Amino acid sequence: MISKIERRNKIKTRIRGRISGTAQRPRMTVFRSNKQIYVQLIDDMAGTTLASASSRGLELKANKTEIAAAVGAAIAAKALEAGIAEVVFDRNGYLFHGRVKSLADAARGAGLKF
Repeated sequence: MISKIERRNKIKTRIRGRISGTAQRPRMTVFRSNKQIYVQLIDDMAGTTLASASSRGLELKANKTEIAAAVGAAIAAKALEAGIAEVVFDRNGYLFHGRVKSLADAARGAGLKF
């Protein structure tokens, strides 16, 4: 039987085979732990992180999906400040549901296109 982590890694590999980020259109990747959520804008051609945001610095008393939405708005603000308007979304093997969807919708609502 395949474990949950092995299943996610298999999906992650399949997704990463299809998408790649550039300086003009970086890859927006999401990592979700049990307590926190992290997002990065990555230029795969240069191998650099252009911007990042996480729930670690937030002093927000809310549930996890609301915190994820705040992180999505934060990364959109940082991206637009850096002159990035369009990204490729990498859900990193997670289902597009719950916290990941909340983060993506908030980033879209704050002006990021993907």
